Amino acid sequence: METPKIHRDKFVLEKKEWITPHMIRITLKGDVQPYKNCIVGVNNKIFIPPMGQKKVHFSETNPETRELILPPEEVRPSLRTYTHRGIDLKNNHLIVDFVNHGENGPASYWALHAEIGDELGVAMKLKDAPLHPQADWYFFIGDATALPVISCILEALPKNAKGKVLLEIPTKKDEQSLVKPEGIDISWIYNEHPENGSELAILTKQIELPIVNSKFAYVAAEFATVKDLRQYFKKELEWSSSELYAYSYWKAGVAEDKSTSERQNEKRT
Repeated sequence: METPKIHRDKFVLEKKEWITPHMIRITLKGDVQPYKNCIVGVNNKIFIPPMGQKKVHFSETNPETRELILPPEEVRPSLRTYTHRGIDLKNNHLIVDFVNHGENGPASYWALHAEIGDELGVAMKLKDAPLHPQADWYFFIGDATALPVISCILEALPKNAKGKVLLEIPTKKDEQSLVKPEGIDISWIYNEHPENGSELAILTKQIELPIVNSKFAYVAAEFATVKDLRQYFKKELEWSSSELYAYSYWKAGVAEDKSTSERQNEKRT
């Protein structure tokens, strides 16, 4: 299989809005045409300038030695994985929703304090990879970090799609009006401190699953929840790998870049 190309570029902040108390929508301006065939909602890498910096400084490759040249540490960006919420090809806009975690992490800090004109780097694989298969019944389970991707998937489902969505958010005020097929039912779960634990896995197991010819579950949340639910779907329910996508976007108490290996290893189990 051919490895997809990755396109990396710099964007500038054009608009910032609070769509709920814990979700900040960032509209970036730049050349989005290379991403025209990408599925809305796929993961991309963002390059976040250090505190006090307005510009993004990328690493470069020496054309002769192929040695990677990193920018000076004082301007070296932090790298995080995010889901883009939308691509506006007409206006050259890339839209990214940031969960407001306060000032604890570089991404949330940047979203809180960024001003119009500030730069953000983006890298995305140039591939047309669907986020879900066709199925008779869907089950989407996620916390606030998964809300952008699940929103994108719901918008792309066939009008006759049927299924269930469980979304864990901090408060009732963080509910969003999501575009979805009529046959998809959404339940909101409130948890102001997901870093201290979640009942998402417990509530998932309480849902009565219909008997259908084809089914698909999408799980994205904190490490412990995803690990629990992977065991539930694969071991207890005996769902196949093609019927389940599960990945932990974060691990409580550990920075994203420090937990990547552990989260990826869990996905392979």
